[in-house]
Amino acid sequence: MKIAIVYFSKTGNTKKVADLIAEGAKKAEKVEVKAMSIEEADYEFLNEAKTIIVGTPTIAGTFSWQIKQWLDTSSNPMFAGKLGAVFATANYVGGGAEVAELALLAELLVKGMLVYSSGAGEGQPFIHYGPVCIKDGDAGQKERAVIFGERVAKKTAELFR
Repeated sequence: MKIAIVYFSKTGNTKKVADLIAEGAKKAEKVEVKAMSIEEADYEFLNEAKTIIVGTPTIAGTFSWQIKQWLDTSSNPMFAGKLGAVFATANYVGGGAEVAELALLAELLVKGMLVYSSGAGEGQPFIHYGPVCIKDGDAGQKERAVIFGERVAKKTAELFR
């Protein structure tokens, strides 16, 4: 079962967090995980993936225009019916990362995706909309990114056996 993590990274921080999420997702059995930038997207892998996790830096309190353009112009992959999740990075606390995540989740819903974050349903740590890391994350933020990857992989296996 394939899980794709696709992101835009302006400074490298979002890529680092994508790699942490991939590390967590790879802990699940029978899961193939691939993290990729939008510039190097593997559309064959994205089309075959059951889950697509989208990552973005927070720019002016929302997700990046590069992710918006990629979502708007990608006829592939087919998003409908897949599990979708999001994560964001920001330069500082209060930089709008949760707003960016909510807006990005709305984009995935419009694409026909089922969205998942694990919320409070999996207990501590709560990951309401998706993990947020300031820059590339402190120790706790990095741990939550790995846990998020594990939880999304577990949900993928539950839904798409």
